[in-house]
Amino acid sequence: MKLKKYLLKSVTSTNDVAIKKIKQGFKTGIILANKQTKGRGRYGNKWIYMKNNLFMSVFFNLNSSLSLRKLTITSCKIVKKSLFKLLKIRITIKRPNDLQINNKKVCGILQETLFYKKDKFAIIGIGINIHTSPYIDDYPTTHLNFYAKKKLNKIKVFEEIKKNFENFLTK
Repeated sequence: MKLKKYLLKSVTSTNDVAIKKIKQGFKTGIILANKQTKGRGRYGNKWIYMKNNLFMSVFFNLNSSLSLRKLTITSCKIVKKSLFKLLKIRITIKRPNDLQINNKKVCGILQETLFYKKDKFAIIGIGINIHTSPYIDDYPTTHLNFYAKKKLNKIKVFEEIKKNFENFLTK
């Protein structure tokens, strides 16, 4: 299944845009923003915007047989597989929704569900440190280009993740 791309300059949150798209009648899509002003993490935490990092959301109609717990694991595995293909480096999942390299956070994934007109939708927000990483008390962070042999850009990372989500949704 092909995901329609929405490329935006600045948004409050890519998940907010996904919610608006669903309410406009779209069943699937993938959003990429250059800037995110109010990105969210779990438990109301903020996702810190840093220039040239990746801010994206995937949304799709959720098959009711797939539990949210399983979807969280699946989403982490899809992003992990995508990053491994680009870097060829060991990436681990820190449950429930972070990816790490050498015990340092490189990616956060925020899943939300939305019930709209008798349908249930999954919205998967993905933030990846590509060029820089923020300082977070008691939680070391890193970025992909620290480990890359050839510098990565967000479009290349976005396209790899898009391809892997499309493969998952086609199954």
